[in-house]
Amino acid sequence: MIEARDQSPLAGATSEDRIAIVDLADDLQVRKQRIFKILPRLGIHPTQRREPSRGNQNVATVSVPEAAAIRAEIASSVPADADRSIVFPDDFGVFYVIQLEPQHDPGRVKVGFTTNIDGRLQKHRCSAPFAQCRKTWPCKRVWERAAIDCATRGCEPLHNEVFRARSAHEVVAAANSFFGLMPAPNDSSEPS
Repeated sequence: MIEARDQSPLAGATSEDRIAIVDLADDLQVRKQRIFKILPRLGIHPTQRREPSRGNQNVATVSVPEAAAIRAEIASSVPADADRSIVFPDDFGVFYVIQLEPQHDPGRVKVGFTTNIDGRLQKHRCSAPFAQCRKTWPCKRVWERAAIDCATRGCEPLHNEVFRARSAHEVVAAANSFFGLMPAPNDSSEPS
């Protein structure tokens, strides 16, 4: 899988371009934490930049050559005889529906994938102190986009993974339907 993804949109960038680590992680289908663990070993020090597409938040970035070194390091960590389409063990977690303002805006929800729901909820409570996790489902990271699309069908997109629905219950019901069709995330008997 990693070799096949080397021809990503990131591959055409110039050396002056910076690549957000979160985008590189998405491209490689690994957790960004895995990339952050590799950086010191490679002697790479990411720089921060403001991202308008992410609410003007600071994001860690690397240069194109540094991204290539990270890509090579991750590719080399997969044994040559291994199935390159395997899902890395840290790509299992949960899909969640968080109701951001239950009292004042009950239809506003945040959905997504995480490997640490308690930590994710705590981060969301910095800007939405009354946020409540409505439900989680065991999930593979690669299912996240499809799960979001299914759970939020007919909802108004407000921001990255934030939607306004008629009710949070409808989003939970749609996610229940989606995950009812999916195999157990750790089921190794899936067809390749």
